[in-house]
Amino acid sequence: MGATIVVGGFFGDEGKGKIISYLAKKDNPSIVVRGGAGPNAGHTIKDGDKTFKVRMLPSGFLNKNSKVMIGPGVVVNPDVFLKEVDDFEAEDRSFLDNHCGIIEEHHLGADSQGRLKEKIGSTGSGTGPANAERAMRTLKMAKEIDSLQSYLIDVPLEINSALDRNENVLIEGTQGTHLSLWHGTYPFVTSKDVTASGICADVGVGPKRIDDIIVVFKSYLTRVGTGPMNGELSPQETSDKGWEEFGTVTGRLRRAAEFDFELASRAIMLSSANQISITKLDVRFPSCAGSQSFDQLDSESKSFIKNIEDKLGVPVTLIGTGAGVNDIIDLRT
Repeated sequence: MGATIVVGGFFGDEGKGKIISYLAKKDNPSIVVRGGAGPNAGHTIKDGDKTFKVRMLPSGFLNKNSKVMIGPGVVVNPDVFLKEVDDFEAEDRSFLDNHCGIIEEHHLGADSQGRLKEKIGSTGSGTGPANAERAMRTLKMAKEIDSLQSYLIDVPLEINSALDRNENVLIEGTQGTHLSLWHGTYPFVTSKDVTASGICADVGVGPKRIDDIIVVFKSYLTRVGTGPMNGELSPQETSDKGWEEFGTVTGRLRRAAEFDFELASRAIMLSSANQISITKLDVRFPSCAGSQSFDQLDSESKSFIKNIEDKLGVPVTLIGTGAGVNDIIDLRT
């Protein structure tokens, strides 16, 4: 029992939502809590014949036994939050911290034009301008918003109290290491740090309370919007490989490249990750689609995984083999 944190290792879009959803169902945490910047990061989850696109609530909402929370470091769009609470039937178990910052209409406008939109490729969600206003100490807090009163809670106290009771807590990061404001490809980054340390601060838990840090990598590299990406494939090459994807929040075509070991190694270093999750192995190797055992993989797939472990020096413990939440090979002991 203890706290597990899941972070992205590349430029976001690694499939964290699927991994977090699986862990929420498999490990049955009492709390799933989200850190990160705000609703500029989306997760897509497929459970049976249902597909969910999530921007505010933690991806672990599929486990109806878990409380889902948003930490004080996250800026919240009340309309998006309340809609997801309703859509995902999570009204009696959704909470956000009193000190979550609030995105207002003028933040949306500022994020949808000018330099942020044209040069940085912002999502237009208002997240960046709201975080900037928070740094200036002028941003409204959740405790000031009438429609949110019934959802307010002291998230750090709830998390730490659960850990004191030896309960499982799952902490959800958003976006990817190389979009970190401190450690990413500045200025083409998000408005916060999104490494494990940053996510811990967002939700109010000290690093000594974290038992496992899982960094998620896709079996190939993608990036939405502008910014450097080594070895970028042309749209035609991306299509030929079957790697075409579109952003959950923006709908924009994701740029693609081969798996980048240099970026992966740095992500592991920055978050002290002790486990790796590889997603979309089935996209790279269609023969492994739906596999739930490592023995079911063909030799090429196994070699790909072993090469990652050998080069990065960290075990691969979770492997995504399909779009469904349960299309997972779980190698944790």
